[in-house]
This record gives sequence, structure tokens and C-alpha cells, in this order.
Amino acid sequence: MAKVGIVMGSDSDMPVMAKAAEILDKFGIDYEMTIISAHREPDVFFDWAKSAEEKGFKVIIAGAGKAAHLPGMCAAIFPLPVIGIPMKTSDLGGVDSLYSIVQMPSGIPVATVAINGGQNAGILAAKILAASDGELLGKLKDYSESLKNDVVKKAEKLERIGYKEYLAQMK
Repeated sequence: MAKVGIVMGSDSDMPVMAKAAEILDKFGIDYEMTIISAHREPDVFFDWAKSAEEKGFKVIIAGAGKAAHLPGMCAAIFPLPVIGIPMKTSDLGGVDSLYSIVQMPSGIPVATVAINGGQNAGILAAKILAASDGELLGKLKDYSESLKNDVVKKAEKLERIGYKEYLAQMK
């Protein structure tokens, strides 16, 4: 049974949403991914959102651009956490999407990550699930330690070779 529902308004959102799925895969979290336009097929959307709890979803990750109603509409229907990912848009760079998702009315919260923040949405979903899953919590702690170790290795490399060589190797 999938624990996370991943929904996007368009297949153009797939590269960002895939980053959330990759994180869930890394932690062994089951998910279901789909494309539903809240504006173009509201009946399909309502059926999906209303059935999310009975499907076993504990969290929904919803990505949307421009008017970005999908995450908020999920939060209006689904009683558990919804994480919104604002998509970068060609018109306003994603600020339009960010404002649409983060400015929810009182009583209908959507946890919102950065514009195109698919990876952080996956991590946040894992952290929500880890509140009641000790094994997953252990995996998250190991992941955080690996992030720390990566930074330490980079700092040691910088000290060893200097910034000019470091920059040259980055190109």
C-alpha cells in the first residue's frame, strides 16, 4: 500500500516531481504517482483526493505551477499532511506558484518547499512518516550524517588543493 501520493498538474512537472520519487525510493517508501489537472479535470481530481486516505496515503506531495491550486485543493480534501512544490514558470519564475501555494487560508495548511524543491519535498514526506517509524528515522539520521560527511570532505579537499584548483576541477 502506497504511503505517499505524488500528484502533478502537468507532465512538464515530471523532472521536479521525479526528484521527490527518487528520495522516497532511496528510503524504501512506497508511493503512487499521477498527473491530474485540478482545472481541466476537476471530477477526476476530486475522486483521487477523496480516495487518497482509503488508499493508505499518509502524505501527499503535490506540485503545480502558475495558479498552483492543486496542493491547496488536496489540503482542502485530504485530512493528513500535504506538501506543495511550486514549479518554476516562464512567466514569473515560480513566484506566482509559490505565493499560490504558501498563502493558504487559515485552517487549510500546505507545507511548502522551495520553487522546484522536489528533493526537499521527498525528504519532508520521509520525516513526517518517520515520526511513527523508527527504522525510517534511522535511515534519515544516516542520510543526514552522509550530508555532513560530504561537506567535511569538500572542506578538506579545498584546504589540500586551494580554491583555484578546486574551481578548475568543478568545471
